[in-house]
Amino acid sequence: MIETNFWLFLAAACVIAAVPGPGIFYVAARTLSEGRASGFASTAGTALGGLVHVVAGSLGISAIILASAELFAAVKFVGALYLVWLGIRTFRSAGRALSLESESTGDKRAFRDGVLVEALNPKTAAFFLAFIPQFLDPAGASPTLQFIMLGAISVALNTLADIVVVLMASATRTQLIGRPQLMRRLTQGSGVFIAGLGLSLALVRRPANG
Repeated sequence: MIETNFWLFLAAACVIAAVPGPGIFYVAARTLSEGRASGFASTAGTALGGLVHVVAGSLGISAIILASAELFAAVKFVGALYLVWLGIRTFRSAGRALSLESESTGDKRAFRDGVLVEALNPKTAAFFLAFIPQFLDPAGASPTLQFIMLGAISVALNTLADIVVVLMASATRTQLIGRPQLMRRLTQGSGVFIAGLGLSLALVRRPANG
């Protein structure tokens, strides 16, 4: 890969990672409602889900999904329904999310949720297919390997941004944990927000060039 192309990619990827997006809001909401351990688990899950899109994009699977209105709609609505269900579950659990001791519970579930939330988001697939090919070097190594390498770097940068958000949200939660009523409402608000992310995903349209 041409060195200039790589540095341009890195600069663009850093800017994109720093801009708040659905992934950042999702891990923030999970951290506020369930604690730092759950936030980190969610972050690891969304990172793995992002890598799923990277591999799928490099193999042409994402392009097939985006090109098919039926496949795109199926993936989109499954992902949207899953987010809405997570939001409802978070809202209903608000009364139980009132102690720091409960933070370590459900980490495996948070990880699994993160993987599914990200892997079932066709917007992520569309992003990688639109962004990464701009920086591939046709004269360089295998385009597939280049795509995977750049995609992995992009996922890593996004994950670093998520980690910062988890730490900030965790600090906020720690300050509020001694105020049960406020904590309950914060958790309920997180649930509503996660469900809202699902509703916004349901309204996403297939890219015109998909």
